[in-house]
Amino acid sequence: MSKQTRGVRNNNPGNIDYNPKNKWKGLLPHDPTIEKRFCRFESPDYGIRALMSLLGTYQRKYALNSVSGLINRWAPTSENNTGAYINQVAKALGVSPNDWIDTRSKKTAIGLAKAIVDHENGYQPYDDETYERAFNLL
Repeated sequence: MSKQTRGVRNNNPGNIDYNPKNKWKGLLPHDPTIEKRFCRFESPDYGIRALMSLLGTYQRKYALNSVSGLINRWAPTSENNTGAYINQVAKALGVSPNDWIDTRSKKTAIGLAKAIVDHENGYQPYDDETYERAFNLL
């Protein structure tokens, strides 16, 4: 597919907001003349790695152990149709929205990342190997 979304352009397909406190691996210097709001990464591998890492932090720090809990934090209702987002991600993982999941599991981390990237960008721009490389950077 040829369309390039903001997330793909920034190598940040999860659309992680820039915060100077976060020193992500592979993070490019913040340049508001290029991108005001979101992080930019050296490669999609680093952007997807940050997405997986952030979901793991949500699980450890805030005890968000379901798709519903994670996506409610990831994509607040002030900016998203969070209910539809939750249902899409849960369906992609083959779980119910409130089922317990473990973001440390490779299968779950990659499945969550793929579903979020697909939702955030409206298509799936990356192959399985990209997700494998990102997971191996954790």
